[in-house]
Amino acid sequence: MTTAESGDPQPSAFVRRLPVGERLPMPENPVTGWETFPFELAEGELRVKPLLPPVLPEPERDGEAGAGHCAVCRKPVTEALWADGHWRVDAVGGARLPAVVLLQPRGHYDLGDLPAARSAELGPMLQRAERAVLAVDGVARVHVNRWGDGGAHLHFWLLARPAGLTQLRGTFLPLWEELLPPVPESERLRAHRRIAAELADGGGTAYAG
Repeated sequence: MTTAESGDPQPSAFVRRLPVGERLPMPENPVTGWETFPFELAEGELRVKPLLPPVLPEPERDGEAGAGHCAVCRKPVTEALWADGHWRVDAVGGARLPAVVLLQPRGHYDLGDLPAARSAELGPMLQRAERAVLAVDGVARVHVNRWGDGGAHLHFWLLARPAGLTQLRGTFLPLWEELLPPVPESERLRAHRRIAAELADGGGTAYAG
């Protein structure tokens, strides 16, 4: 969000380019087609889907077999936005919000086996990551989520909710993220550099430049 000479808040560049008032097109792989999406349209009526039979044992997550089988552990640290000796912050490619990043430990841990020293750092690291995302122009709130169904390597999602778009508040922000128009690459990279620089002010190395 920016401020005009009168002092009145103005929409950010992110919000100004959105087709406000127009119906957004359905993407190629809409969220309505996800197995996990809880609703379906049947006979012109929106209904809750029936529960599927359980899948047991559950399929292994990425990295379940250890660090050697983990996509996060194999990813060079230089591809992160920022990192220090114990943590890294990575951008989520193709995100359609002002910023979406992942906070992850450098070591191969899930939340239940995170060492005590890393656990003590987790709260302050989440605060640092949130402040860094809030530094991006036009961000009102940062939603912090941890699901962990796709990967065994601990990762926290930080999603930037655009200022003024109160329709995107709450638990549906990840769904809106799939539906909004793509973010121009120059804007995305500018946000990444800002996040990396903000984090590096508190230590560690910024790799987005």
